[in-house]
Amino acid sequence: MARTKEFDPEAALQAALELFWRRGYEATSMADLVEHLGVGRASIYATFGNKHELYLKALKRYEERLPDLLGELSRPGPVLPAVRALVRRYADEATAENLRLNGCFITNTAAELAPHDPAAARQVERNWDHLETVLHSGLVRAQAQGELPEGRDPLTLARMLLVLLQGLKVVGKASPDPARVRDAAEQALALLD
Repeated sequence: MARTKEFDPEAALQAALELFWRRGYEATSMADLVEHLGVGRASIYATFGNKHELYLKALKRYEERLPDLLGELSRPGPVLPAVRALVRRYADEATAENLRLNGCFITNTAAELAPHDPAAARQVERNWDHLETVLHSGLVRAQAQGELPEGRDPLTLARMLLVLLQGLKVVGKASPDPARVRDAAEQALALLD
């Protein structure tokens, strides 16, 4: 008869996400995970696989919040207010004292692992593709509704916004000056006028 797990795998995955997000992949050891999760090494391996597999599962969990952020862009009605709200939300998160030092888990993964880890690179790219697609679709709709001038290219604007959103998180993490992030966000939003 199989033993019952003595811990909540969902809570453990959330705890792993928080630790990896704060410290990064390389700076987090299995001993750190055992201590932080309060779960034995064997149970971690049995439930999540090795450290790399656990990291990728934590990254996937982090990505699950994206539909909430982007849902507003799919609602009927004006699109540009939702795009502006999304960019400003990223800027606010990038400068909030309780969030800024962690940065964005996707962006952190892109910088730390994606250049040499194909599995991590695929997850980052999938996330960016999704974000770009939703932004592009919203901007196409905005243009069709007369919110966005005809001469603007929705795909190019979506790509610019994707890069901006990722950059806001990097600069917010590294800079104590919130004006740097907020000013950049507002200047980029002016391109939508």
